[in-house]
Order: sequence, then C-alpha cells, then structure tokens
Amino acid sequence: MKLRTLADIAELEGKKVLVRVDFNVPINKKGEVQDDTRIRAAIPTIEHLREKGAKIILISHLGRPSAGELEEHLRLNHVAHRLSEILAMPIKKMDTVLGEKVKNCIKEMKNGEIVILENIRSHSEERKCEDWFVEELSELGEIFISDAFGTAHRHHASTCGLADKLPAYAGLLMEKEIAALSPLLKECEKPLTMIFGGAKIDTKIGVIKNFLDKADHFLIGGGIANTFLYAQGHDVGTSLCEEDKKETALEILEKGGAKVLLPSDVVVATEISTTAEAQTVSAEEVSGEMKILDIGANSAEEFCEIIKKSKTIIWNGPVGLYEFPQFGNGTKIIAECIATHECTSILGGGDTSDAVKRLGIPKEKFTHISTGGGAAIEFLEGKTLPGIKCLLAN
Repeated sequence: MKLRTLADIAELEGKKVLVRVDFNVPINKKGEVQDDTRIRAAIPTIEHLREKGAKIILISHLGRPSAGELEEHLRLNHVAHRLSEILAMPIKKMDTVLGEKVKNCIKEMKNGEIVILENIRSHSEERKCEDWFVEELSELGEIFISDAFGTAHRHHASTCGLADKLPAYAGLLMEKEIAALSPLLKECEKPLTMIFGGAKIDTKIGVIKNFLDKADHFLIGGGIANTFLYAQGHDVGTSLCEEDKKETALEILEKGGAKVLLPSDVVVATEISTTAEAQTVSAEEVSGEMKILDIGANSAEEFCEIIKKSKTIIWNGPVGLYEFPQFGNGTKIIAECIATHECTSILGGGDTSDAVKRLGIPKEKFTHISTGGGAAIEFLEGKTLPGIKCLLAN
C-alpha cells in the first residue's frame, strides 16, 4: 500500500491546506476536554505544516449532531481551546463551515496560522458526500490532507470527497496508523490473541470471521459476551444482549471451537450506578433482574493465562463497564497483564484508549494504541477504506 504523503508535497509555504482531523473527543459536564489523546495525535502533522509555512484550516466532527440543529455542547469551541493550550498559540474558531465569513477569515490568514471550522457533521451534506458541498468546501483550500484515521471508514465529504477536488495526501498520523496495522493482515508472530469487548457484536463480526483461521485465541468480554452466552442457551437476565445475532454468534462459536473463550464467571448488579451493589456469580447462575457488567476474577485470570503465552495481541473494547469502579476490575487486570507482558500489542477504539488512560498505564507500555475504533476494525477485516483509498499513489 503506497500512500501519497507529506513528503510528496513540493511546496507548502503560503498554501491553504485543508486538514481533516479527528477531534471527536469526550467533553465533560464542565465543558472541558476529558481526554485529549486524539488532539495530541494530530499535533505532529499540524507542527509540520506550521514549520513549512502553510495556512492550516482544520476540519473535524464532534459527536452526532442532527443536521441543521447543532447543539451548543457539540460545537468545537472547547476543542479549539484545548488545541490552543497544547500548541501555546491562538486558534481562530469559526462558527460555521461555509460562507463569506469563513472565506474572508481564510483570505486574511498569515503563514503558520490555524483556523478550525465548526463541526462538519452539522451539515447533512457531509455524510451524503454531496457534490455541491464538496465543491464549496474544496474552494477554501489548495491542498487536502487527511489525518483522521478514526473516520477513514466513512465515505463523507471531508474524509474522501475532497480528494476528488484537491491534491490529496496522508498526514503523519494516518501514515503511522496504516504502518502499524498493515503487518497484521499478513504475517504476525504467533500465538495471536484477539480480545473483544464493547457493546455490540455486529461491529466485530467481520474482523472475527476474517481472523478465524489466523488467530489462535479469541477472548470475549463486555456486552458482546452476553450475546454469545445467550446463544449458548444461558440466561443473561436483563443484560445488554443482541438476541437477533444469536445465529451469527453460534456460527462463530462453531467455527472457532476451542479458540473462542467466554467468561466463566461474571460481575452482576440489578442497576447501573456508582452505588450499585455488585456480586460475582457463575455465568450459568445469571437470572432475573441481574445485569452482566464485567467479567469475573476467575475469567480475568483465565484470559491472562492466554495473554501471557501470546506473542501478538489485538484488543478492541473494554470487557466491562469500566467507568464504574465496581465494574472495571476485569479491564484493569487485562490491561495491566498486557502492559507487563513482552509482546506486540495493538489496542483500538476510543473506550479502550480511555480505559487505559484512566488506569494510569503509560501508552509506551503498548506497541500501538489506535485512534480509530470502527476504522481499525474494518481495516483489519481486509477492507480498503474509502478514506485511505483516495490517498493511494497511482
């Protein structure tokens, strides 16, 4: 896979550069950026452009605003403020994406300055990749750089549409992500263990099936484990469960056989709150109003025994509701086990990254923490993502 990269751009000084970044970060109730990992991940590309004297116009989304009904908490004001703090320089934040005000602001930019447009998903035309919208957006710049790996699986105006209108290149983060994940599609050191958590099985189906013949172990936790347990005939109480995915889960269990390990014990409660009373029961003892909210200590230990024998580990999704202390022990045990084990470790998904950060484990303890969840999963399925395809060299 040969990309057009920053190194291929002959001249940047004075050029208006549209940069698609992924600043979809959590904002707390105080209006502060709770986790700036994704913002910091884009800094190398931004600094490179500044050093080369480019005029930088940043494009990002935040959350999922309804078209034309952008709520205040989904504006990029707090994101722009945090970026300004990190770079120790003023950032001009626009209140819109298009229009004369935006054009005039860009026209007055000096080399090395940064402008960030309003939440791109406030326009329904972004998701539909409508040509008129792409055309008007492209008129704001002369070069397009995509550094948003986390949105590379989306066929949107700002992820791939702009590449049809402007010279398009991969940013340093995009380049780094692809370089880290690509080897896993070919040969990787065995045993290979894949750990899946999170809420929904349908987002993981493709990659699990793609690796059934390649991986040695699949460790399943989180909400998706409930669907597998349900498929096996276990009562899962009032737990999150995708009953309509029963046949899919059974197919994976049949083909995977002993490779697929489900929790043998689970942590349950009858409510989700900071004061909820948690108890550990066998996976076969769940009933009534019980909700499965974490894997049990025995399951965590069983998972760790496999992790310790693995040479390559891919982890996507926490194995419990880690935001609550009483339901975060399984994720904590697994994260610490991987961090202290000598292996190639690839972590994907915002929740996985957030969980590790909350635990205070240095990111250097892992080989690579991807900024993309869905994008990383689809990439590992072997798909050519639209946001990457448009950056490939001819």
